[in-house]
Amino acid sequence: MMKLVTVLLPEAYLEGLDELVRQNMYPSRSAAIRTAVRDLLKRELWSKQKI
Repeated sequence: MMKLVTVLLPEAYLEGLDELVRQNMYPSRSAAIRTAVRDLLKRELWSKQKI
């Protein structure tokens, strides 16, 4: 299940996201942002937790 989150980003970030979408690297801004958040959590949180 996904939930809607509103985020304010600088124009330069949006332009970068739009370029990634134009280059077909991601299907949408949302997909690119989800990937970035997942990678941040993996690096900063999940990799440090003991399993």
